[in-house]
Amino acid sequence: MPSAVVDKFFRTNKLPQIWCPGCGHGIITRAITVAVEKLGFDRDKICVVSGIGCSSRATGYLDFDTLHTTHGRALPFATGVKLANPDMKVIVITGDGDCTAIGGNHLIHACRRNIGITTIVFNNNIYGMTGGQYSPTTPKFDKGTTAPYGNIDKAFDISNLAASAGATYVGRSTAYHTNLLISLIENGLKNDGFSLIEAISSCPTYYGRKNKKGDAVNMLEWQKDHAVNISAASKMTPESLEGKFLIGEFKNSPEPEYTSEYQKIIDRFNKE
Repeated sequence: MPSAVVDKFFRTNKLPQIWCPGCGHGIITRAITVAVEKLGFDRDKICVVSGIGCSSRATGYLDFDTLHTTHGRALPFATGVKLANPDMKVIVITGDGDCTAIGGNHLIHACRRNIGITTIVFNNNIYGMTGGQYSPTTPKFDKGTTAPYGNIDKAFDISNLAASAGATYVGRSTAYHTNLLISLIENGLKNDGFSLIEAISSCPTYYGRKNKKGDAVNMLEWQKDHAVNISAASKMTPESLEGKFLIGEFKNSPEPEYTSEYQKIIDRFNKE
């Protein structure tokens, strides 16, 4: 990581971070700061909000205004921040469990409202911090500490869920495809409405070990070999897409943003 980015955007007195060796969360956190740097945003006009989980520890390292909130509640806290400070750029850092299990109802309504929040979901397919329980994105038949014989639940597709619920910008990348990830975060931050970027991470400690996925390098190689950009997928046969997953920009459909619409109500009331 370039030292200039570290010195500018990280609380260096909190480093080194506590993530396990090989965890993809550090890569994704760096991608956020690089996107902010490339866009030239004022650091003092950014608020980063997180819930509970491995990913949510990132707010402790990032040198912005930050809120480390309760489990699953990052989005309602962020909604309050955005409503109180409409000109502030609000970023939510959350995990697959934090965002789509206890926080799932908050997610769909934040999407529905199209409030100006950029949410980056660190999806490592498991609850890493609390002991390796299976999450709403754990693939079917994979194992967790709460599914020792295999998970039989169908996994959420976070990106499709967000797009269907009304998010106006949606993209997905991986800890391996960092240039794409940075680009998607940039585009999400430029979108006035609700943006969701799903970042496929890697958890060699719990998910990888429990499911015999190999070490951190093996898990990153798996991302490289199994991800297909959505622009290329349209030219591929169903057989060649078997076992693959899509990355890229899934939705970019700007609509009026929630706090702007809310201000119109206030303005109308003040005229009456």
